Amino acid sequence: MPLQDHMHLISTDDHLIEHPRLWQDRLPKKFLDAGPKIIEKEMPKSIHSGDGGRGSAGTKIAEVWQYEGRIYPYIGLNAVAGKKPEEYGAEPTRYEDMIPGCYEPSARLKDMDIDGVEATLSFPSFPRFAGTVFLEGEDRELALLSLQAWNDYVLDEWCATDPDRLIPLVILPIWSIEESVKEIYRTAAKGARTISFPENPHPLGLPSFHTDHWDPVYRAAVETGQPLCVHFGTSGKPPITAPEAPMAVMTALFGCNSMYATADLLFSPTFHKHPDLKFMLSEGGIGWVPYMLERMDGVWEKHRFYQNIDQSVRPSELFAQHIFGCFIDDEFGVANRHAVGIDNITWEGDYPHSDSNWPNSRKIVHDTMRDIPDDDVHKMVERNARRLLNFPRRSTN
Repeated sequence: MPLQDHMHLISTDDHLIEHPRLWQDRLPKKFLDAGPKIIEKEMPKSIHSGDGGRGSAGTKIAEVWQYEGRIYPYIGLNAVAGKKPEEYGAEPTRYEDMIPGCYEPSARLKDMDIDGVEATLSFPSFPRFAGTVFLEGEDRELALLSLQAWNDYVLDEWCATDPDRLIPLVILPIWSIEESVKEIYRTAAKGARTISFPENPHPLGLPSFHTDHWDPVYRAAVETGQPLCVHFGTSGKPPITAPEAPMAVMTALFGCNSMYATADLLFSPTFHKHPDLKFMLSEGGIGWVPYMLERMDGVWEKHRFYQNIDQSVRPSELFAQHIFGCFIDDEFGVANRHAVGIDNITWEGDYPHSDSNWPNSRKIVHDTMRDIPDDDVHKMVERNARRLLNFPRRSTN
């Protein structure tokens, strides 16, 4: 049977566009000038993306973020919900070009109702998906306060609008292990359910998964019952093949970043040292998982003896215990769900990004699941996410 009415659709990967005064309303007065703020600036109408891109077509007055004097333009593809593909573009944009659900929580709830989505968690936009914009901050005090302001906004305003439907995700000051651990406990006490984390810290100039550097963060995540969400692109290293390649090449290869993260984690000491730790591969798809597990098990069988690799547990066994994949409309992955792991799959909507199917998500999931048994459907669209995020259904009493 396809998707049933009683099954909630829970998105484990959406995005929010920060409202213009998020930081100006929260930072101490002495930091208001250097802290994140929206300014108007003349920007190219489109960004050159190789010979296959559209190139520059004049300028427009865009609303962009300024932080410590640096400019961070919103990219149009981050807020295309409600637009036709013919209207997509990579140019900087304005709030008036977006539908309110991108940046207003009450409007988001209405858009979720239209889309048939019961609950969702949202990653940052301006701070990047794992808050790595603040890693670039020259003033570490300002960077920490700015990061905490984003977390407080999500916890106290965005998700507080409807705690039964908006799932709190937080970001960490990853430049400091001590402050990251403090922020995990601080936000967990306020209701955080999950933590965004880089898919690969090394390109960011930080220690890799193969060191003991992150152990205190892992312990804090386990002790507070929260998974780490590694959204593709959080390493700051997109899969670009050549300067001349159109953006379509990079977009088609986004899932490769999740493959890299999977291999990196499964051959690292991470899960051997932290047997209760969970990772979620946000927006990476699931169709590639069976091949990667088969390949990694084969590598483990032949090559573990002469390398610094654990010799007691197969990578596929570790995956089943620790890693969750997410899909939007991955028909191949759904058809091969048991090779992926039926208990390790969640659904995502990606609102308001270009991969989103809004306002037709529930219909498309229904059609994708038309030949899938009810129990499998219910696990993938709701039950796995609620278990992973410790996010029970609201009481009906």
